[in-house]
Amino acid sequence: MKYITFAVPCYNSEGYMRRCIDTLLAGGKEVEIILVNDGSTDNTAKIADEYQLRYPDIVRAVHKKNGGHGSGVNKGLELAQGLYYKVVDSDDWLDIESYQKLLARIKELCGEGESVSGTAVPDLFVCNYVYDHLDEGTSRAMDYRNIFPEEKMCTWNGIGRFRPSQYLIMHALMFRTDVLRRSGVKLPEHTFYVDNLFSYQPLPYVENIYYMDINLYHYYLGREDQSVNEKVLMKRIDQQIRVTEMVARSVDLNEVKIRYPKLASYMTRNISIMLSISSIHLLLIKTESAKAKRKAMWENIRAYNSALYYRLRYSTLSGLTYLPGKLGGKLTVGGYRFARKIYQFQ
Repeated sequence: MKYITFAVPCYNSEGYMRRCIDTLLAGGKEVEIILVNDGSTDNTAKIADEYQLRYPDIVRAVHKKNGGHGSGVNKGLELAQGLYYKVVDSDDWLDIESYQKLLARIKELCGEGESVSGTAVPDLFVCNYVYDHLDEGTSRAMDYRNIFPEEKMCTWNGIGRFRPSQYLIMHALMFRTDVLRRSGVKLPEHTFYVDNLFSYQPLPYVENIYYMDINLYHYYLGREDQSVNEKVLMKRIDQQIRVTEMVARSVDLNEVKIRYPKLASYMTRNISIMLSISSIHLLLIKTESAKAKRKAMWENIRAYNSALYYRLRYSTLSGLTYLPGKLGGKLTVGGYRFARKIYQFQ
């Protein structure tokens, strides 16, 4: 039985993909690793084929036309045979000791995929992730100890309060494969920042959550061409805005609130964070066009859901990134710079 399917979208990844794959191989034949070569022009395809040849019971190399990161995630989910599905970017890696603890716990809780001793199988595993600035020799672990009980099954109604620096990113999450499929999540092609949709749309389909306080995922930061680099974010602002609007439209938060009010609150906050990031980067661009896009972004939210617009517009977080006038803009950017320094994000 394959307990986990790891999808590794690869595009011109020859310089670092081996580090990623080698850590995933520690799961042995109880996992499958799908290397999705997304139309690479370097030796990525050759390396993927090499691993498939060496580990035919674990690794599968898939070659496709270039469609972007989201396309690779979609293809992995389409082919996945594992009980759980996790995306690992080709420049990231897993801590092997934590990974083996996670796999052992999955086997303990899930057996052959059925409930054990009447206990429900987790729909979602949450683990810590680490911002890893390898080039600077610094790192910062992000945990969820204040939100989820440690190594106990819980529901969205039993979670705690998120701190300003905490949100559920794809690197922290591992969904049951059938939960993802039931949610209907499908990421757009040739678009960056789609991991925000992946870590948002399936959440209401999750009934049981299991948190392990282990630093599992190492999220590499530092490459100049990385999508989260501030200058790159500014160049791709239209894609960032598009994904923000897709996230806002992907779930009916009024329905979520009826069953899981705490989850609805978090999901509203998630949209608020995305709006804040887009608003700030549009301010940093400092053009009339960017100013117009910032206004249009907010107006599109109001046109789609006026109640959501007013909740976001006057919330502490996103509301403070839409302050009027030059002074409001300076306060917003200043707050962003401070947060970036404290939390060490890119």
